[in-house]
Amino acid sequence: MKPSQMPSRHLVHPLAPPVTIFQRLRKTPWILVLILVVLGLIGVLALYSAAGGSWTPWASRHLMRLGLGVAIMSVIAQIPIWHIRSLAVVGWIASILLLLSLQFIGSGDGVERWIRIGGFNLQPSEPAKLAVILTLAAYFHTINPELLRKVLTYIPAFLITLIPFGLVLVQPDLGTSVMLFGSAAAVVFVAGMPRWMVVGIITSALAAIPVLWSQLYQYQKDRILIFLNPGADQLGAGYQITQAKIALGSGGFFGKGYLQGSQSRLNYLPEKQTDFVFTMIGEEFGFLGCIVILALYIGLIFLLLRIGLQLKYRFSRLMIFGIAMMLFLYLFVNIAMVTGMLPVVGSPLPLISYGGTALLTVFISMGLVISAVIYDHESQD
Repeated sequence: MKPSQMPSRHLVHPLAPPVTIFQRLRKTPWILVLILVVLGLIGVLALYSAAGGSWTPWASRHLMRLGLGVAIMSVIAQIPIWHIRSLAVVGWIASILLLLSLQFIGSGDGVERWIRIGGFNLQPSEPAKLAVILTLAAYFHTINPELLRKVLTYIPAFLITLIPFGLVLVQPDLGTSVMLFGSAAAVVFVAGMPRWMVVGIITSALAAIPVLWSQLYQYQKDRILIFLNPGADQLGAGYQITQAKIALGSGGFFGKGYLQGSQSRLNYLPEKQTDFVFTMIGEEFGFLGCIVILALYIGLIFLLLRIGLQLKYRFSRLMIFGIAMMLFLYLFVNIAMVTGMLPVVGSPLPLISYGGTALLTVFISMGLVISAVIYDHESQD
């Protein structure tokens, strides 16, 4: 054998996973990381303003959680994505157990959505969305393309989605349950579900609306009715959306200036640190500020879609499309809610609203995306 034909331990296959820290850093999508950090810092500034120019009680905690989120993202990014796939079912089971535990140790004002752990309120429905995405991606990763046209193939996927969907719905949390279902639907659709099945599911969902309406709590029905006619009770159930529209409209094109929003300063704007933080930003920075925020989110989502299209590993592609849909639903539901396009359902603006569980869930998701980029190797299973 000629010396040039002899195998060498120093030769690395061009498709082999990166083995050095420098290779991993080179493959990291730094633009994605930058957008995440910028949005998180905007959240710190917004929460500082929401507290009337004070670091307490929200801005300092958000900054600490931001640092923790970046650390968690960095650690998860170093785990090969095929190891994540092997643990997907374990994560799904853990999320189910957490959702079930809410029936016994859950807390909330008239609802059961949080588990109190020390000084931190864990909302299991947030990581449950990610667990469903990962488990569906792992399931369809192993399915032969020929089986995607058979109805029986989708029964396990239906159960993977339906169980956590039902557990979130009974908390009750209609908004989060719908977002969980939408994220799962994106994974199933990208996996290759035939069009006739998609049409059938949409038709069935529309036909089930009367049944769903009859199962809603009265306060949920009131929110929908107020959405249809906000002026019917401006000082009661319609107060939130009325004040949100006033804040957005009063900001004009350039806004009133940082820390100068009258609706926020005079406490007319409800939940300005969580669900309605976008309206406070709109009042202070105007239409221009809102456009900048939307551009950052849209840029992040399109970057995820582009990454998903470029990857070879099927599990990674399905997972990233599901995560992109999860972020889109976060954004769409929150913006549509505070502008009166949807009923008020209690949905945070990711990375900006105050709330540790949603923030950390997003960073965990982005860690998985970075791992998928770094360890994209189609032959690994």
